[in-house]
Amino acid sequence: MKFVDEARIEVQGGKGGNGAASFRREKFIPKGGPDGGDGGRGGSVFAQADRNINTLVDYRYTRKFFAPNGENGRGADCFGAGGEDIVLRMPVGTSIIDETTGEVVADLTHHGDKKLLAQGGKGGLGNLHFKTSVNRAPRQCTPGEPGQYRELRLELKVLADVGLLGMPNAGKSTFITAVSNARPKIADYPFTTLHPHLGVVRIGPEQSFVVADVPGLIEGASEGAGLGHLFLRHLSRTSLLLHIIDCAPLDESVDPIAQAKALVEELAKYDPALAAKPRWVVLNKMDLVPEEQREELLARYASELGAERRIFTMSAATREGIRELVNAVAEEVDRHRAEQNQAMDEREDVRFIEEDAQQESAQ
Repeated sequence: MKFVDEARIEVQGGKGGNGAASFRREKFIPKGGPDGGDGGRGGSVFAQADRNINTLVDYRYTRKFFAPNGENGRGADCFGAGGEDIVLRMPVGTSIIDETTGEVVADLTHHGDKKLLAQGGKGGLGNLHFKTSVNRAPRQCTPGEPGQYRELRLELKVLADVGLLGMPNAGKSTFITAVSNARPKIADYPFTTLHPHLGVVRIGPEQSFVVADVPGLIEGASEGAGLGHLFLRHLSRTSLLLHIIDCAPLDESVDPIAQAKALVEELAKYDPALAAKPRWVVLNKMDLVPEEQREELLARYASELGAERRIFTMSAATREGIRELVNAVAEEVDRHRAEQNQAMDEREDVRFIEEDAQQESAQ
C-alpha cells in the first residue's frame, strides 16, 4: 500500500430539519390547537483514531464527507428524525488543521480518540412551541440551521521516541534493521528510503522504545532539493534525535563535518523547535576507520560539532558499539517519560486545587 501522510478533505454537518406549522384536526375536536413537530438535527462529522490504520491513503481520492440532513417535522406532534453521524477513522498520530484559520482542530495521539470536526445544524421548532394563552393558534415555525462546513488538512506524524537524522546513505536504515524488526530497503545509492519506517527496540521484557527512520536530508532541502522537508514532520513528536554521520565516505572529497553542519542549518530553517531538540551525534562506519585514527577522528568531531554534545561511535554493519548506544538511548527515553509523567501529575494537582477553590468560593 502506498504511504500517504498528508491529505486535504472537506467536511460538512447536515442541515437541521424544518419545524412544522400544523393544527390538530380530528372529529369532534374543531379547535385542537397547534401540533407541528420539530425538525431533526443534522448529522455531525467526527474523526476517530484507529491503530489498525497506518496511512491516509483513504482520504487521497475521497475528499468530501457530508453528513445527512435531519428530517422535517410533521403534524400530530411528529418530530423529524436526526441525521446519522459520520465517523472518519484515521491513523494514530494524525493532526487535523483548519485550512482557513490554521487552527489545530484535533490531534489524535491515542487509539480511540474521537474529535468533532463539523457540527450538524439544529432542527427548527414546530408551532407547538409558540402557543400561549393569548396566541392559541400560532402559525410560525423556524427553519433548521445549516451544518458547519470546514476545509481541513490532515497530517500524519508518526509516534516515535527517537528519530534518525542524517544524509542519504549515512546508515540509518542499516541501524534500524540492526536494533529492531523493521526491514526498510537498503542499497548503495542515495534516497533508498522513500517513506518513514518505525522500529520497536526492546531492551528487556518491559522496556522498549520506538525509532523512526525518515528519508535523508541534504543541503538545499528548504528549496526542495532531494525530498525536501517532506517527511521531517515525523520527527516532531520524538524526544531525542540521533544524528548519524558517515565518518568514512567513499568519496574522499566529501567533508562529513561540513555536511553535518549544513544538515543542522536545514533543520533550523524547517522548524527551530525541532532543531532545539536533544540531538546526539553517532559516527557510523567506524569499521572502515583504522584503530590508530579513531581517537583523533573523535576529537576532531567533538571540537567541530561542540564538545558538550554527546558523541557515539558504531558500525551498523558489524554491530560494533550498537549495544552501548541503545542502552544510553533507553535511559534517556525513560528519563524523558518520567519528566512527562511528573509534569502531567503537577498539572492535575493544579487543576484539582483550582476546582476546590472555585467550589469554596461558590459556597
